Amino acid sequence: MKKLSVVFLVVLLALVSCYNTVKEKEAKETVPEKSDFKYWNWITAGHKKSDSSYAAHFNKLKNNGIDAVLINTGADPELLKRVAPIATKAGLEVHAWMFTTNRPGDSIAQQHPDWYMVSRSGKSCFDERPYVGYYQWLSPSHPDARKHILSLVEGLAKVEGVTSVHLDYIRYPDVYLPIGLLPKYNLKQEEELPDYDFDYSDASVNKFIALHHKDPRKMENPAIDIEWKNFRLNEIKSLVDEAYDIVHKHDKKLSAAVFPYPEMADHMVRQRWDKWKIDMVLPMIYYNFYNEELDWIGYATAQGVQDLEGKPTEVHTGLYTPKLTPDALKFAIKLAKDNGASGVAFFDDYHMTDEQFEVIKISK
Repeated sequence: MKKLSVVFLVVLLALVSCYNTVKEKEAKETVPEKSDFKYWNWITAGHKKSDSSYAAHFNKLKNNGIDAVLINTGADPELLKRVAPIATKAGLEVHAWMFTTNRPGDSIAQQHPDWYMVSRSGKSCFDERPYVGYYQWLSPSHPDARKHILSLVEGLAKVEGVTSVHLDYIRYPDVYLPIGLLPKYNLKQEEELPDYDFDYSDASVNKFIALHHKDPRKMENPAIDIEWKNFRLNEIKSLVDEAYDIVHKHDKKLSAAVFPYPEMADHMVRQRWDKWKIDMVLPMIYYNFYNEELDWIGYATAQGVQDLEGKPTEVHTGLYTPKLTPDALKFAIKLAKDNGASGVAFFDDYHMTDEQFEVIKISK
């Protein structure tokens, strides 16, 4: 009898254990997994907007699934000190977005014409700007221009409550425009054209000559000289690396808006971002600029993720929302997730529609 009781107890315990295992499995299947996939939003701030207006907008972003806001204050730390706490109070992570080598309207830089990049055709960005009026590029090879840029980085890094300093336009002017934009400028770019090939400033050329003992101004075809190309890639890399050390000294991170994937960025704007010391990159995968189809977002995301394999840098796919229908936006977010991105960033600047916000909220 005692033997039967023991057997019965063993069987009962086995059944209870099995039941509990099934219930745990069902619970895992019905409760969604916690996701750390981040949603970012780029916006510009100014002095004229009231604190209450900022609070309303930041609350709207948070209520619609946005986690982090990239705030362009024109590299003004005082404006950032005012706006950042309002965003933080709304529950948003704050990133200080700044224009880096492209510094249009920079009152300090404009006192120094020799700080600016020069094209192969001899045109300085100080007074003859390529493509658009706000393209006014400082040379990363000029020691004083570099010092000025890094001082702006440090000013933003000192602001309390900021998670990262976010570098935009951290590159040279476009050697090649995205193909979809060429008709706007009535251009054909089938080779490196002198008006769009930078930096032939004295500071840059003299630094290169000291390293490689040859003058790019005297080269018959400087586009095929690998040292000249690599020199400019390394000038941007060293500027980023210095910025990284500065922001980390202040317990902040470094992020950057970059071209879609490293090989393309290298070709188009002298920007090899897979070689940088940086915490997060937000490649601007604006597929329509390149006459590509929507699924190109997945391809470019995967390429960037693969190029950074084994490195701690996160990839967050940048999306250009004005050209995305709600259905396309939903698919674009999925493409980024499925191809290894750690998040998605929306270039919105106050232009996101309620329908787009609804897609973001539901996808969250």
